[in-house]
Amino acid sequence: MEIDDVSRLFGEAVQEIGKVIVGQLELVEGVIVALFAEGSVLIEGVPGLGKTLLVNTLAQTFGGTFKRVQFTPDLMPSDLTGHNVYDLADKRFNFSPGPIFTNLLLADEINRSPPKTQSALLEVMQEHQVTVDGQPYLLQSPFLVLATQNPLEHEGTYPLPEAQVDRFMFKLMVDYPTQAEENAIVGHFVAGRNPRDLSGFDLQPIMQPQDVSAVQQAVQKVIVEPQLINYITNIVTRSRSWHAVSVGASPRGSINMMLAARTLAACQGRNFVIPDDVKQIAPWVLRHRLLLRPEAEIEGVTCDQVVREILESVEVPRS
Repeated sequence: MEIDDVSRLFGEAVQEIGKVIVGQLELVEGVIVALFAEGSVLIEGVPGLGKTLLVNTLAQTFGGTFKRVQFTPDLMPSDLTGHNVYDLADKRFNFSPGPIFTNLLLADEINRSPPKTQSALLEVMQEHQVTVDGQPYLLQSPFLVLATQNPLEHEGTYPLPEAQVDRFMFKLMVDYPTQAEENAIVGHFVAGRNPRDLSGFDLQPIMQPQDVSAVQQAVQKVIVEPQLINYITNIVTRSRSWHAVSVGASPRGSINMMLAARTLAACQGRNFVIPDDVKQIAPWVLRHRLLLRPEAEIEGVTCDQVVREILESVEVPRS
């Protein structure tokens, strides 16, 4: 697969998902870039904005396997990973794989399960394998977790551990639609197209797992000049000493920013990364990796605001 093929496939995926998802272009593009880069995504927004619908729509356009898990307080780690079951006929234990053995895993309302269950995703999100009773089981490729959470409701929720949050390549935000976009959303219902039944939208599986693997091979051809690498690491290292930040991004943030910038460049038909690629994906990569100081939070400072300030403070390389 060549870079032009990556750009074409990206455009087709955006168009296909756009049959259902009205507006939210940044969100749609971010999820597709994450799929191509095989990086997990945390999607945050208030109820009713289409977080779960987006993932379900993406699964319809992707020919790989898809599983959904509704995270609840009584969900156990083995409900995700699977467990060994004793077979009376064979007189031995056989492994029964859980829903985590898939290409796309929708972790719906991930912050409703306790830390014990959330920790079951730590190994799989980093190493793409599951260890049960000391036996490792590799997952099929591509694999990514698409998790949703509601920022408003705190009753019965458990904050995600920092170690798990850092394993998400992106954190994408879902905002309210404009009135024109909301008119189009309501128009779907008027026309008899109910998002609860996606069969009415004539979605086509335009990519298969092997296509995503081919994209990843093509992305490796995208050139990242040394000054762009320095630009990325300068942004990340500056986040660690920024006055409003108590804990900055780790080297995993730099790596994810480079991978995402490479993938975004290929999606836009270029075989080289430019500073604008880094600027576009920087909030996606950094907003969940920064811990603000208490006094900054009291003043109403947000992580996105800090990222913008850091970007403005770092000199942009010129070719």
